[in-house]
Amino acid sequence: MGARSSTSSRTSRATRVLAPSSVAPWVRTRLRAAPGAACALALLVAFTACLAAAFPRAVDRYEDAGLRSAVTKAPAERTTVQFYAEQSTTELPPDEWESALRPDTLREQYARVLAAVDRPLVVDRAQSSYGVRTTKPAEALDRWLPRPSGLPANVSLVAQNGLADHARLRQGRLPRTTGSVTPRSQAVEAAVTTETAERLRIKVGSVIHVPRALREPLAVRVTGIVAPREPQGAYWSTQPLLRTPSLMRNPQALPPANTYWLGALLLPPDAAPVLLGTQGGPERYWQLAPATASLNARDLPGLSSSLASLLSGPGLLAVRQATDPAAEANTGLDTVLLSHQRLRDGITPLVSVAAFGTGTVAAVVLLMAGGLAAERRRTELALLRARGGSLRGVTGRLLAETAVVAVPAGTVGLAVALLAVPAPRHAHAVVAATVVTLLACAALPVRAAARHALIRVHGAREDLTSVRPSRRRTVAEVTLVVLALGAVVALRRRGTDGSGSSDPGFSRASGASGASGTSGSSADHLVSLAPVLVGIIAALVLVRLYPLPLRRLARRVGRLRGAVGYLSLARAGRTPVSAVLPLLALLTALTTAAFGGSVLAGVADVRERAALSATGADARVESLRALPAALPDQVRRSPGVREVSPVNIAYDVNPDDGAEPVTLAGVDPGSYASLARRTALGPFPAAALKPAGSPRSDVLPALASPSLADRFGTRPFSVRLDDGSLVSLRITLVRETTPAAPGADFLVVDRSRLPGLPEPTAGKTGPTTLLVTGSHLDGGALRMLAGGNADVRLRSEVLARYVDSPLQSGAERVYTAAVAAGAGFATLALLLALIRSAPERTALLARLRTMGLTRAQGRRLLILESLPQSLLAALGGTLAGWAAVRLLSPGIDLTTVALATATDSAPAGPHLRTDPWSLLVPALAVVILTTGIAAAQAWWTGRRSSVRELRVGDPR
Repeated sequence: MGARSSTSSRTSRATRVLAPSSVAPWVRTRLRAAPGAACALALLVAFTACLAAAFPRAVDRYEDAGLRSAVTKAPAERTTVQFYAEQSTTELPPDEWESALRPDTLREQYARVLAAVDRPLVVDRAQSSYGVRTTKPAEALDRWLPRPSGLPANVSLVAQNGLADHARLRQGRLPRTTGSVTPRSQAVEAAVTTETAERLRIKVGSVIHVPRALREPLAVRVTGIVAPREPQGAYWSTQPLLRTPSLMRNPQALPPANTYWLGALLLPPDAAPVLLGTQGGPERYWQLAPATASLNARDLPGLSSSLASLLSGPGLLAVRQATDPAAEANTGLDTVLLSHQRLRDGITPLVSVAAFGTGTVAAVVLLMAGGLAAERRRTELALLRARGGSLRGVTGRLLAETAVVAVPAGTVGLAVALLAVPAPRHAHAVVAATVVTLLACAALPVRAAARHALIRVHGAREDLTSVRPSRRRTVAEVTLVVLALGAVVALRRRGTDGSGSSDPGFSRASGASGASGTSGSSADHLVSLAPVLVGIIAALVLVRLYPLPLRRLARRVGRLRGAVGYLSLARAGRTPVSAVLPLLALLTALTTAAFGGSVLAGVADVRERAALSATGADARVESLRALPAALPDQVRRSPGVREVSPVNIAYDVNPDDGAEPVTLAGVDPGSYASLARRTALGPFPAAALKPAGSPRSDVLPALASPSLADRFGTRPFSVRLDDGSLVSLRITLVRETTPAAPGADFLVVDRSRLPGLPEPTAGKTGPTTLLVTGSHLDGGALRMLAGGNADVRLRSEVLARYVDSPLQSGAERVYTAAVAAGAGFATLALLLALIRSAPERTALLARLRTMGLTRAQGRRLLILESLPQSLLAALGGTLAGWAAVRLLSPGIDLTTVALATATDSAPAGPHLRTDPWSLLVPALAVVILTTGIAAAQAWWTGRRSSVRELRVGDPR
């Protein structure tokens, strides 16, 4: 009766514990019982939620900064949306034309043009402008204006609004009108910029006469000289001629008498009607500069739609209704947006790979934390189920217990991310933090529900050597294999695909007639998951194969003397099935790290090769004419210089076949062959440029590019040099690249046998180019030696130009941070796995010590027991990383990510390659960390008494 009463009492207490009214006491009691575990879970959830919420905001930041940088760095003549209406295309009576050019009319039309712009395109009103200008420059009649080749200077007349707001008065006063200005007015006032005044020798009070048909010339008196407040702003840079005069070339005149100056005279807006009396073809214009601060990468589709509407859609129709039926629109902003979209499309999949990899590892760690908690409380939960606790009641209380800790921690992590990474959008961050919090809340209840669905007092063995894979597991693994293969094929088929010109006159920026549509997101999730899926498949395959070699090794080691080896292999073979999770975390992290490290190393390699190809050496000193003959020796004595290779280059040498001209380089065979060998840019033997027969042979051997080799074959041919002399050549070597002529069809010959190249200087022949090799070269010293007529380029300076886009640098930082976070989560997963098995290992050592096991043998036992798992993870991670890189490399072109501009190109090898350091270092770190923790545990256990460990370990 007493025993039955005691059992009934315990059952009633368990029932009361699980009663709905006791939710709060249950949660409070459990949190007080294990405060350390609750704090650890809170820290893990807060950190993971912070990283998850910060990632989309960091991506938004660098994408927005990249878009704004692309628009800011593009010339304003390309990014400004320009509307114009020429006099010749508008059917208006003469009296109405004069009224149409008045400032009040233009101001009203400008307001209507602004209203036609649809969001998300926002106009920067401070830099936008409107006015009237002449489209045909007029020859000034004044001979005091500079004439560099005898041709008279030309001027364009511009009446643009807002001159006083965008310029500082340097001399004189701003121009104004007296009375009403008409096409028949004889004189007007104007202002010029400081650059125009300096180069055209204009002073305050100067009068410039502009010819007119059937009338006296128009006298334009300069009353003021102004300096632009923002010279690079759209107000001055949309038409650069407003700010800076240009030295133009007349294609119909023969040199040297074919150049003349072209400048702009800035008239007050009230003087615009006077342009009708000139022969300059006046036109009205309205220029809308985009507000770069309001540009967001997420609005690219909307921006393209707004531009398309303004260029050839409803927006243009509204502008024509507001201004002139013949008004036209033009801009290059659409090409800038398209170029940015292509760069973004090339970068986004790579960043997504790191995001999915790190996210997978973080999810595994959260699941492992829940599993560790469930394992720690396995006896407690089994007892509750045995005493009548319902599965719903137990899991509900566990969910409430976890939510009390995880929800506040996730909220704190989200708040930290929102404050640390400012960005306009919050939804993605909130969703990411919510997913992390929900996963943390559900890990423990789901694990407990799966394990305690059936009430069992004693569980069966659950190690790798006894549990056989089920059919469901086989189906799941086959599904993952299919998904991984599909992702790999999609990424291997993935391909990657802006130019603009600048005209110093009043020509409109060339651009596409319509805006190109852009997709909101180019990253296919399946493609981005490919490396993660490769790691998952590797983990599943290794777990299936893991017991086989352990069984064979255990049989062989069992025949040897000593029990440590056999015990360690037997213990390793009895690793629980749940070890799949830490192995999955390690393999995913190692695969992502190898992939990410290979990407970063490949990007650096592409930039190095592109910079080396652009300069041909560590530094390049180049001039169109001959350099001083003593300059090579002076450069050799400069600090850091190891060797100088002099080269004579002629860029427009005409072959005897009359086809396109080629680049001919005369080199010193010895130094140039050494340079080509060190730089790996088409290495060749120096003797190949020496004649095979007589040293005085008339036919010179030449090294050529493949296209020229196909063009001329091996037959002798002649080329005519700049001085008119003919040189006979025969192609004996073919190379893809050469240091002297990057990116061009080239011929390389021995310069000592090349007459008349280059021009003689002071009775001696000097090179036109110096290719300098060395370390820590001083660019300033080289420029000082070369003088002002030579161009000096350092490879380090060219390399720095390739990372001028925030989109590239931001993506690299986010990628590096994601890989580092993945490594941290993988380490945490490894620690959780070791913590889970620590009590069992401690009890094992205590039992074995009572049987005579020494402390040294205990350390060896734990280290040898951990080695198979760590070696499995290291080997599997290395193979998975190598396989991921090899499988996915054909579909990834790193040129877009590595180089800042679309015109830059790497000479070879732009695809992803395996980086040995990225493969081996993380794998070795896993082995070292695992064995180090095992050794530390053995050392710590050896210092303690065996009684307590045995008491703790007996139930196990």
